[in-house]
Parts: sequence; C-alpha cells; structure tokens
Amino acid sequence: MVPKIATRRIQPKKIVPNPNQKKNDRGEKKLRIIPLGGQQEVGRNMTVFEFGNDIVILDMGLQFPEEDMHGIDYIIPNVSYLKGKEKNIRAVVFSHGHLDHIGAAPILLEKLGYPPIVGRPLTLAMIKHRQEDYKPNTSKRLKTIMVKKVTDQFKFGELTIKFFQVEHSIMDAVGVIIQSPTATILHPGDWTLEKDTKGKPTVDYTDLAKLKRPTVLMLESLGSTDVRPSTDYERMHKNLIKIITEAPGRLIIGTFASQIERIGWIITEAEKLGKKIALDGYSMKINIEIARELGYIKAKKDTLIKVNEIEKYPDNKIVVIATGAQGEDTAVLSRIIAGSHRFIRLKKSDTVVLSSSIIPGNENSIQRLKDGLYRECNNVIHGEIMDIHVSGHADRQDIAHMIKTIKPDYFLPVYAYHYMLKEAAKLARETGMPEKNVFVLDDGQVAEFDRAGGRPTSQKVPTDHVFVDGLGVGDISNIVLRDRQMMAEDGMIVVIATIDTKKCDLVQNPDLISRGFIYLKENKTLIEETRNRVKKIFKGNIKTDIDDNYFKNKIRNDIGEFLYQKTKRRPMVLPVIIKV
Repeated sequence: MVPKIATRRIQPKKIVPNPNQKKNDRGEKKLRIIPLGGQQEVGRNMTVFEFGNDIVILDMGLQFPEEDMHGIDYIIPNVSYLKGKEKNIRAVVFSHGHLDHIGAAPILLEKLGYPPIVGRPLTLAMIKHRQEDYKPNTSKRLKTIMVKKVTDQFKFGELTIKFFQVEHSIMDAVGVIIQSPTATILHPGDWTLEKDTKGKPTVDYTDLAKLKRPTVLMLESLGSTDVRPSTDYERMHKNLIKIITEAPGRLIIGTFASQIERIGWIITEAEKLGKKIALDGYSMKINIEIARELGYIKAKKDTLIKVNEIEKYPDNKIVVIATGAQGEDTAVLSRIIAGSHRFIRLKKSDTVVLSSSIIPGNENSIQRLKDGLYRECNNVIHGEIMDIHVSGHADRQDIAHMIKTIKPDYFLPVYAYHYMLKEAAKLARETGMPEKNVFVLDDGQVAEFDRAGGRPTSQKVPTDHVFVDGLGVGDISNIVLRDRQMMAEDGMIVVIATIDTKKCDLVQNPDLISRGFIYLKENKTLIEETRNRVKKIFKGNIKTDIDDNYFKNKIRNDIGEFLYQKTKRRPMVLPVIIKV
C-alpha cells in the first residue's frame, strides 16, 4: 500500500537573533545562495537559501552514477555545510517528484533532523513512499506541509515562499518564489514552455516581472544548446492515438515512470478501444498506484491487468506500459530483449514505442536498446521517426523567451552541465542583461545579495560526491572507485603463498587466481613464469618471524611490474599469505 499523506501545518519556531549571523560590512543581513549540486552535472539538485538564521532548502535530488563509478547506486549532495545549523532549517521545498529532485530526501532529511517538507500532493506522496523504501515505518517522522493551491504562501522566519505554475513532464510541478528582504528569487525547478498549435505559450509569465525587486531568475538550462523546435502536445496525442488504434498486435510502450499524466492519457484512450493495460516495472506500478489513490488517474476496475495475465487476451487488445526506455540493464525493456522477462517474449507482430527523450549520458545504452528491439520486432517507433514525445525541458528559444518575459535583475542558470550553463548565460547577455548581473556558479560556490546588490563570492562549501552503495552512505571513497576502475580495465590476480613457519619454506607452488585478467588454461606459460617469480621472492628470505607486509609489498611491486612487461596491462595484484 502507498502511505497516506497526513498533512500538518507546521508553525515556524520563534527566531532568536544570533549575533554571529552573516552580515555585510555595514552590519546588514544578506541572502546567501549556495548550490550543493546541479551546477556541473545532471542531477544532485539541491540549493540552500540562507538569510541570517533562516535557511530554506530547495530540492534534495540524486545523481545517477557515471560509467566509471562501478557498483555505485547513486550519488547524493554533501550536506556537511549544514552540520550544526540543523535548527536553522525552516523548511525543505520540493519543486516536483523526479528523482533528481527528491531521490536523496530520505537520507538527507534523516541527517538534518527531519525539518518540515513542503510540496504538492503527488510530490509529497512520492517522497513518503521513497522514505518507506529506505526505512520501513519511518514516513510518520516526516513533517509535511501540503501546497493545496499554487496561490498558497508560507512564511519561514524572514523568508516568504510563494509558487507559480510551470509545465513539466510530471504532474504537480511548481515554480518557487523565495522572497527575502534583499532579493526575490524565482526558481521554476525543471520546466518547459508548452505551446499551442500556433506556437503561442500556454502559460503567461508576465506577472513574474512585477515581483519585488531585485529579482533573481534561477533557470534550469538543460536545453540551452537545443535548437530543434519541440513538437506540441496535440501532435503527440494525435500520433499516439493512431498507434494505439492501428497496432496489429500487442503494443508495448516504454516511457518514464514519472510521466503520470501521459500514462493516464494512454490508459484512457486504450480503454475507449476496449484494450487491457498491463503496467510493468516497480516504479511504474507504484507511481500509478499513488496517482490513482490521489484521483489523478481514473480507470475502470477491469482495465488494468497484471502482466502475467496478458496471454488471456488477444494480442491486439493488449497494451503494456513499461520502464526501461533509457536502456537501463535491469529495467523491463532490457529484460524483454535479453529474453529474461518472465512473461513477455517479443513477437514480430508487436509494436514497441519509445516515448521518452534521451537523458544526457545514456546515448550508448539507448542505441543498444534500439538495436535489440529492431532485431526482435518489425514495428519500432521512436522520436527520430515520429513525434511521440514532448520534452519536459525548455529549448534555447524558450529560455530566451522566459528571460525577456520576466526581465530579472540577475540571472543564474542552474541544473545542467557547465557548458550548458555557459550557453544559457550567453543567451541572457544577448537579451540585453548586463554581464555583471549574470552568474555561472560552481557547485558549492556562494552568491550573496544585500541592499547594495548581488555578487558571486570566492567562498565555496564542500560538495564532494557522497556515494550510496547498497546500505552504505558515504563509505565509498575515490580510492575505492579507482580500485574498481582498475579491476574493470585490467582485472585482478590473486597470489596465494602458503608458508611452513618451522621449515621456513613454501609448502607448495604458489596458487594463482585470475579474474578479468587472463584465462588461466590458455596462458599456462605466463602462469608458470609468474609462479617462478613468486618463488624467487621467498627463496632464502623466509625467517621464523615472518614479516607479512614485506612479502605482500614485494609481490605487488615485482609481480605487477613483471605482468606489465609481459602483457602491457596492470591488473590489481592481491597477495595472500597463509602460515602453517
């Protein structure tokens, strides 16, 4: 079951002035903006807004690991700057429910003493479910403040939080306004500029230009290099209806589990045609269950079936909506292609639709996914051949439109790679913004705003990667990752030497175990030469009082160098000494 949302209005604690709070040279308090992630990567989105003793945090996202981060599940923001300031955290505001904005919440909220969290109903429900996955029966610790209407506003000390409407690829996304005595922050979270068939934006942001100045626009800039015009929802819906209606056999749609509005729309259209829908993928089933409980998705009782029931119906009456459109190894589509899915085997008559955009960094895995699908199926449809997806991120033209409409005094591009931030900054300058009012911050770099204006500072707070590996949080260092990378590239070889401590001699030939380095049966000569090298290390050097570290270091250095000379590879050499 999805945990119920018990919403409570949290009254901010009485604030006692602190003589040590951050002030400028004239003794005035200033607003400090501190991004703890999202300024040089896609994900790990989290920003601290600090005014005197009042701290409000926006988002707590995770970052998925890069290819050389072997075994890492995900990366979360480093919150060491907030250590000792937990009592000053008035609230954590969540812009929407994507994992790069809420994924780190269970871990970080626990670390920070469970400050109040603010968000729309779907966002809060998804955080609560993730909290239960992290530690069962702990979602009751969450202090939630629900944003019932976009016109709601909350005051936390000297910071006032308001909201505005944004379009994004998940329901209940909102833009956030943070008003302080020295500056007004506008942050849409992730956003896109939805347009009608005539190309006119469906949301008007001109009112944001009337907010108390100076205004600071912190704009998600992932699409700053995208010059391709995006399709509109009407064309996408028209194409998807055609596919759903005309599919000759089963229809398998791969999309993001967070595309709840689109999934709900597909369910409704398929239901009109008398088709049955099977949801597959843990996150897909959970998200749709949450959306149904909140009333965001409505379907007849017998429309949704379990995936193990699809064989009970004619192929042309089946629609499967699944995760894995990014080519993730363990997701549904990849398991179908690999033949390891328990209930679905692709047929030539199936139609497979990839209704999602490419997340930067996933290009290779998506290419492999497409190749696998084309080998097994005659009807594969994706964004390169038909408009079946509208991106949740604004393009270059939209970013320029937003800047011209809001007319901010300062512009801070956020939530993207550094080169994308630089391109967005260039766009801002091209619209006429003064260069001195356009800041491209690094992770951890502090920007300050007081009555004299705003400026980036040279101060940086810690933002080192905090790796999550299984149950371990932050216990994997860069040294461990380097070892894993070495083993991934050149493998490892274990050298086992058994020593008779009384005779001061080897009991037998050293044993060698190779993993990812060489296949022992096909490299017998090299193996024997390596054994002989190990024997020479011990010959005449074994004493009653054996120095294990001496021999281990000798084996690592000598055998490592010998193997490099023979193979031009540097496997990790792991010595094991057994004394009998």
